[in-house]
Amino acid sequence: MALRSALINAMANAARKAQRSLIRDFNEVENLQVSKKGPSDFVSAADRKAEKVLHQELAKLRPDFGFVMEEGGRIEAKDGKHYWIIDPLDGTTNFLHGIPHFAISIGVKREDDLIAGVILDVVRDEMFWAEKGGGAFLNDRRLRVSARRQLPEALFATGIPFNGKPGHAPFLKEISSVMGEVAGIRRMGAAALDLAYVAAGRYDGFWEAGLSPWDIAAGIVIVREAGGLVSDLAGSDRMLETGGVIAANDALHTPLRKLLAK
Repeated sequence: MALRSALINAMANAARKAQRSLIRDFNEVENLQVSKKGPSDFVSAADRKAEKVLHQELAKLRPDFGFVMEEGGRIEAKDGKHYWIIDPLDGTTNFLHGIPHFAISIGVKREDDLIAGVILDVVRDEMFWAEKGGGAFLNDRRLRVSARRQLPEALFATGIPFNGKPGHAPFLKEISSVMGEVAGIRRMGAAALDLAYVAAGRYDGFWEAGLSPWDIAAGIVIVREAGGLVSDLAGSDRMLETGGVIAANDALHTPLRKLLAK
């Protein structure tokens, strides 16, 4: 059995409490689909409620840490260097439509270094976790990125810009460049889980632009600890600043980046 540090245990326990809240609310979404108003307001409330649970639990466990949150914004760290980076509901649109593919994501940054991550698939009850230097795990099983070496064998994941989000034209060029070279492309709608799936070898790679730190912080740690490479779209280590990410195994990261650069 994998031994979890006190930090990982704290993150896992907080995620479990928020999971219970989200499961209860997700079970209500289907009942609201037929209403004239629709479930959008309800889902926003579920998102905020889960974030409140995470904030309360994590602040109690590590009171000196600051927060970077999707809903609650930034709270400065009392120790000046540690931050929780949390997304209480990654895959909001899936949740809204009753699709059981969404996650809780908690990352930890120490100064400029991402040091730990937990991603909990709320419905499947799969917990992906990693701490810098300690390897990556799914529940208690060690994770490794895939061993596929050639693009024609590779299955990649991505995110598609939606209504009101910029980047439609560049994305169409990207996907046109990639899809003719690979075995397939998937768009599942939860970037944290896309990264977790790369770490687990389910996907051979993932790319997306326009993401926020809370979408990717935990996943970056998990992919790296599973033996993968992560960069922004330009190949640098500035994913949290640029919002772009490419994650893959060591053989496919550069070929994927070159395809996207076209």
